[in-house]
Amino acid sequence: MPPLPLLLLLLCPRPPRAGATAYPAVISPQDPTLLIGSSLVATCTVSPDFHLKAEDLYWTLNGRRLPAALSTPLGPTTLSVALTHLNGSKQQSGDNLVCHSRDGGILAGSCLYVGLPPEKPVNISCWSKNMKDLTCTWAPGTEGETFLHTNYTLKYKLRWYGRDNTCQEYHTAGPYSCHIPKDLALFTPYEIWVEASNRLGVAVSDVVMLDILDVVTTDPPLDVHVSRVGDLEDQLSVRWSSPPALKDFLFQAKYQIQYRVEDSSEWKVVDDVGNQTSCRLAGLRPGTVYFVQVRCNPFGIYGSKKAGIWSDWSNPTAASTPRSERAAGGCDPKGGEQNTTLRRELKQFFGWVKKHAYGCSNLGIKLYDQWRVWLQKSHKARNQVGKECFPAISCSPRGSERRQDETGRPAPTRDHPRPPQPRRRGAGKRPGRSAAQGTGWGEVGGSWLGTPSFTPRSGEGSPQPRPARGDPAASPLHHQPEQPRG
Repeated sequence: MPPLPLLLLLLCPRPPRAGATAYPAVISPQDPTLLIGSSLVATCTVSPDFHLKAEDLYWTLNGRRLPAALSTPLGPTTLSVALTHLNGSKQQSGDNLVCHSRDGGILAGSCLYVGLPPEKPVNISCWSKNMKDLTCTWAPGTEGETFLHTNYTLKYKLRWYGRDNTCQEYHTAGPYSCHIPKDLALFTPYEIWVEASNRLGVAVSDVVMLDILDVVTTDPPLDVHVSRVGDLEDQLSVRWSSPPALKDFLFQAKYQIQYRVEDSSEWKVVDDVGNQTSCRLAGLRPGTVYFVQVRCNPFGIYGSKKAGIWSDWSNPTAASTPRSERAAGGCDPKGGEQNTTLRRELKQFFGWVKKHAYGCSNLGIKLYDQWRVWLQKSHKARNQVGKECFPAISCSPRGSERRQDETGRPAPTRDHPRPPQPRRRGAGKRPGRSAAQGTGWGEVGGSWLGTPSFTPRSGEGSPQPRPARGDPAASPLHHQPEQPRG
């Protein structure tokens, strides 16, 4: 293994400092910077103290010996080398051009920097995590690689006032990124740009203007829970919590869900979740383990009109659907038969709801789930829905169940009296008035509408209309009319 000074020389030799021990030879030019495709003529001149001649010398480039045809003696102790159509440097620290003695000893070296000037950075993109910081990324330009070490500096300032500031924390989100951790102003736009520089020049990006409120993102949703929906074999319920870091800010949120089966790497994305914090996945395979992730997009913070930026996905949460209870070896119907069966089942279900679930509009999903569970367990009774195979249910506004009367409607209770019924013809005579007292409500020219039968009460001269059969007035809960004053 070569000694340490020799290794340092191989990496890229430097000329000695004043007063230090001189190298045996000197290469000129020293450490040149060249454009790709350029040509170079370099010389190696040996000190007279070492008694070496030009024919005792040879050249290597990056450790490979150059052909003798490229070298030309220019004097007793000077050997030149001509290089044409140079390619970009193989390493950003430069290519090593070294002058050797005949026995392989290193006499001198030089670094060749061959590359391209930087192009202006493009595609500047920034985001703020919960309005506390700012991270920006960019691309190095259309050509990308310059073959030279290129420095990138992100600068920013308030749009209408303030001095230029320089970002200090680089490579936090990739090779072309920088992080500003604090001291950011809200409700005031910033100007942001990136400067690129190397040995061949400087390039400056276009200035990007942004408001911190327009580029806010947040943490992934917390407390993601995935559970079964009763015994439904093709559904899973997903619930999560909204981002706590933004709970004190005025904003909207929308969510996305992605899920996959255990033995697959392909995710399916649900886009139409909206701003709710729960969702039901349907159409799943029975008896299958699924992994589920959720992410959040906070937008409209303090009235911002921008679309917002999606958070990272939450950690995967796993759950399995119930196994199918169908007999082994059973055949599923064809696609057309499935559609016909589904239409028939839905028609039966909504007919059953209309007949037996008076006032249950707010429990449609719950009732449908119960009916599906029953349907899966009773394949032989599939066509009996709505007869006597499922209990009739009616609901109060709170969603509680109530008994029914013989008509199939909810029986009246103290908190839920009978809803008002339309009056029948001949049953609307105001109590206590006779035909001789003139035309009243329900009367036309002193005679009653319809032809009800009259039975005078004991001690009263005014006939009272007898309620027709089935009229609501016959119900004991119906308000009885006052007796006429004598």
